[in-house]
Amino acid sequence: MRMRKKKNLIPRMERCAACHVRDGFALRGRWREMLMPRARELRVELGCGKGRFTAETARLHPEILFIAIEKVPDAMVVAMERAMELELKNVFFVVGDAALLPDYFAENEVDLIYINFCDPWPPKGQAKRRLTHRGFLELYRKVLGSGGQVHFKTDNQPLFEFSLLEFPEAGYELSEVTRDLHGDGPQGVMTDYEAKFYGEGLPINRCVGRLLPRG
Repeated sequence: MRMRKKKNLIPRMERCAACHVRDGFALRGRWREMLMPRARELRVELGCGKGRFTAETARLHPEILFIAIEKVPDAMVVAMERAMELELKNVFFVVGDAALLPDYFAENEVDLIYINFCDPWPPKGQAKRRLTHRGFLELYRKVLGSGGQVHFKTDNQPLFEFSLLEFPEAGYELSEVTRDLHGDGPQGVMTDYEAKFYGEGLPINRCVGRLLPRG
């Protein structure tokens, strides 16, 4: 779904300067040092959208540094405004692309990556663009530390089944696999899309991929 252009985007972005990282490349290898030296972990969210999950997760874990990467500024500005309203000091936003992740982060710099409701892309001819394609999963290996994790949620069943095959091929151990995350009631922090889908009674798929050492 195409994001509607926001009015006054630039001044709204400027008002959120405290949590906006303009040049993510410049902090490669120094995110904790420059932004939150005492952070227990560094977690990255790919495609934060309007930031409901981002802001609430950061609020619940003030000891963890969160970096949210989003390609669409018109969505990200809403996420930043949410973080500013909550006066969060442990979450920062970057307009960027998941394909450039090793350019933003150094080896072993990231502890966990969140992928929530990414674009499913058609399997014929477009599968490599999926954020859970083994090509992307190999990319994440370059920044995740030992035992690092990828947490994945989607409402798209074919994408989920595809992803369950891709994780092992890229050297990740699967756990917490469910095809109906909220079947017994809400579990964890939801994204905006997730809350909508849950309200409509649609099942949510979730799994965790843990990085295994290469032999």
